[in-house]
Amino acid sequence: MNHQEIAEILDQAARHARPTTQLAAAHQIDLDAAYQIQNLCVGKKLDRGEYVTGYKLGFTNRARMEEMGVHDLIWGVLTNSMEILNQEEVDAKRWILPRAEVEIAFRISQDIEESVGLKDITKYIDKMAPAIEIVDSRYENFKFSLEDMVADNCSASAYVLGNWIDLEENIDDLQIHLKVNRETLAEGKTNAILSNPLQSVVELSRLASKAETVIKKGQIVLAGAATASVHFSANQSIEAQIEKLGKVSFKTK
Repeated sequence: MNHQEIAEILDQAARHARPTTQLAAAHQIDLDAAYQIQNLCVGKKLDRGEYVTGYKLGFTNRARMEEMGVHDLIWGVLTNSMEILNQEEVDAKRWILPRAEVEIAFRISQDIEESVGLKDITKYIDKMAPAIEIVDSRYENFKFSLEDMVADNCSASAYVLGNWIDLEENIDDLQIHLKVNRETLAEGKTNAILSNPLQSVVELSRLASKAETVIKKGQIVLAGAATASVHFSANQSIEAQIEKLGKVSFKTK
């Protein structure tokens, strides 16, 4: 099975919410090949008229990185079809086994064409917002290898943005809560995101530069999860709250 055929399987699994078996091991897919398949999957979305709205990062939590036995972050692509409006009600049947994660979203204020260090990264960001990312693996039982996950666009499925506020630099020790039906199911602090959420944009600039990808003005960056992900289903309300940044939520039917 070639890369195009694998991308077609993953694309169909996502479009119809029907899981597939793991693919990487059986087809000897390494990490470089996994990113090639991811690009093919994203290309199918663009061919259908979607456009790139930003990027997400994975393994920004060091403990999770060690758990998976990896030594670098991974990244995926966000498109306009993934955006859910704040407080919107959506059909849970659009996903397979969805999970919610609390994240900080950053808005890019000028194109990032090369790797940028932490002391300069704020020149490229103008706004931040509380966000929820919905991750949904296209593999059966939410089980996958690193290569499977990358090929599957790092489980990117949807995101919800709260209100944008001006960027502040002191955001590395903020309290976070994730609630389902008003019950807190996950909590933590923003320092779980690479010790400083802004470091996520630094790392993305490095990864994107290596891949010859420009992070464009107006695009968003989801900095990575600060807490464990929480499974949700139909007829539930999901709300994230981040100290200083405020709340963001959505409902399912």
